[in-house]
Amino acid sequence: MLVALPQSIAFGVVIYSALGPGSAASGAMAGILGACVLGLVAPVFGGAPRLISAPCAPAAAVLSALAVVLTQQGAANIPLLLALTAALAGTLQIFFGLIGGGRLIKYIPYPVVTGYMSGVALLIFLSQLPVLLGIAKGTALSQGVLSPSMWRWPAWTVGAATMAVMAAAPRMTRAVPAAILGLAAGVLVYFGLGAFHPELLAVSGNPLVIGAVHASGESFFSSLSGLWQSAGSLGRQDLRLILMPCLTLSLLLSMDTLKTCVVMDALTRSRHQSNRELIGQGMANLASALAGALPGAGTMGPTLVNIHSGGRTRLSGILEGVFVLAAFLALGNLIAWIPLSALAGILIMVAYRMFDRHSFQLLRQKSTVFDFIVIASVVVVALTVDLIAAAGTGLFMAILIFIRDQIRGSVVRRKAYGNQTFSKQRRLPEEMAVLEKNGGQTAVFELQGSLFFGTADQLYSELEPELKLRRYVILGMRRVQSVDFTAAHMLEQIGAVLADRQGYLLLSQLPNQLPTGQDLDAYFHQLGLVRSSGNVKIFDGLHQAIEWAEDRILAGENMLRNAQESMLELREIDLLREFDAQTLEAIASCAGERSFKEGQKIFSQGDAGDELFLIRRGRVKIILPGQGLDHHLATFARGDFFGDMAFLDRKVRSADAVALADTDIYALSRGRFDEMSLQRPLLGLKVFARLARALAIRLRRTDSELGALHES
Repeated sequence: MLVALPQSIAFGVVIYSALGPGSAASGAMAGILGACVLGLVAPVFGGAPRLISAPCAPAAAVLSALAVVLTQQGAANIPLLLALTAALAGTLQIFFGLIGGGRLIKYIPYPVVTGYMSGVALLIFLSQLPVLLGIAKGTALSQGVLSPSMWRWPAWTVGAATMAVMAAAPRMTRAVPAAILGLAAGVLVYFGLGAFHPELLAVSGNPLVIGAVHASGESFFSSLSGLWQSAGSLGRQDLRLILMPCLTLSLLLSMDTLKTCVVMDALTRSRHQSNRELIGQGMANLASALAGALPGAGTMGPTLVNIHSGGRTRLSGILEGVFVLAAFLALGNLIAWIPLSALAGILIMVAYRMFDRHSFQLLRQKSTVFDFIVIASVVVVALTVDLIAAAGTGLFMAILIFIRDQIRGSVVRRKAYGNQTFSKQRRLPEEMAVLEKNGGQTAVFELQGSLFFGTADQLYSELEPELKLRRYVILGMRRVQSVDFTAAHMLEQIGAVLADRQGYLLLSQLPNQLPTGQDLDAYFHQLGLVRSSGNVKIFDGLHQAIEWAEDRILAGENMLRNAQESMLELREIDLLREFDAQTLEAIASCAGERSFKEGQKIFSQGDAGDELFLIRRGRVKIILPGQGLDHHLATFARGDFFGDMAFLDRKVRSADAVALADTDIYALSRGRFDEMSLQRPLLGLKVFARLARALAIRLRRTDSELGALHES
């Protein structure tokens, strides 16, 4: 309470001082009521323990700027319009919380937030500088500041003492808040000067003090009743004037609250509920506005004092409001004697702490210069136009930051070529020789991030050199977050360029549903990007797309194997080629013939078995089972072999094997093979030598792919 109360009074005086002489007392009353109502209501409906809600600087900046505009335009019932602005802002906060906007507000870029807060700090400083110096109202700021003869020495003496004590207080003691010590110092200096200048000890007509809170003698309730009874006289033009300020105010108060909650979470190792907190703050601001008081937010200073003083629950926030009310009832008459320059000194120190001086360090590196430009732009607009325009500038800059960050990072995560990375389909040595020679016709790009108007040109620039050299361009889209119409049109252009060279664009791993809810497959078909007779094709997996391109390359060399051709004999299996008839006859005595239907399991992970399988016809897929997601290890086709690990070490099967088509195989038993090898030792040497060579070729291929993966 000791931290929140003097600042709340100061903020109220700032806002209402624009309404003319004698309004400072009404502002002080609005600030006190705001600290009381916010303290009582926000903790009840909010829920973040330890958080202290009170009138804050952003509310003072927005409402004081609105008060100046309304005064200049000659609007009637300005206090009512200010209260209505606060009420609508609180209602919007409740709406933000109900629709889950708490998460979105936390993601506003920090340069925008710090630019806005620095702008608010400078506005508070500029508005309080004339009060600090005691410059008469109506005097131009530049004229008054540059003319020391216009300064009132009692005012700036009191203000200087207040700021000096506030600056030195943390070094002297932390038991009493700096704002209280500074205010006490300012009051003491004022009355010390009054001992030598009796005119300072008068309340009525004294421009240097707040003055009587109820100078008119009206009761609080009659004043409040009169305030809202005049609401019927408001017109559409009045509502238009407060529409943007209430939106700006709601966003600022929400950001200020959630920023304080984030700091509080870090200090207490807790976690606040952002949406519930917005609802609580909105209800508190609505209640405060209905009471004719100031709106506010969860404020950093009082919250930190509460934490360090031992506050643990929401009760500490409620007690803050109770203590404000008690202090007002007990010391209300003394508020009239508070010097305005002392309050100005407090606010200038608050503004000094709000201003982000560290932002100038962003100029040291080229990569952060744009962030400084964002901050500076928001500050300049806040000073030269108004806070509403600064909010619009901040939102525009947030969009630019998003586009900048998207463009700064490449959407191409990895690039490889068809002679470096291969499909899961295992090829025979002569087929691999063709793919290593001609696989450069294929380029594989794994994409990431958002494909939209900001990154479409970047992606096209990276792909353009390859479009002139490659026949097959594969785009892996598993990590893509969104695709807009511009990016889809760019993909259509790429497909058209490839079509001119009889090439193909292959899209793979399209997410079933993006975070935005977009279905890429349906979206591409609706746009006409994918047609049954076109050269743009979609594949479920990246390796399926690579396999399709490999098949086209092998078909061009008349080397594409048909898995359903006639069954191979032992002598035609690649592993056993060039063996003499006697050796083949011996191996045949150890092997049995088996057949499997499409989809049938040949073996499962964990099965016992020692057989080596030689594929006579069909295709077999090797799968590593996982929790909810199986991993495709390899596919073997006619003329190849699998099951070699269990054949060599005689342990259980490490994966599943499934027939992808009707499949016929030779099953070579290790047990019977060993018996035959005892009779014919040379047989074992030949087979194991061939097996070792085949496995070495596979390992070299794996090493080559890993090297290409690392380099990309």
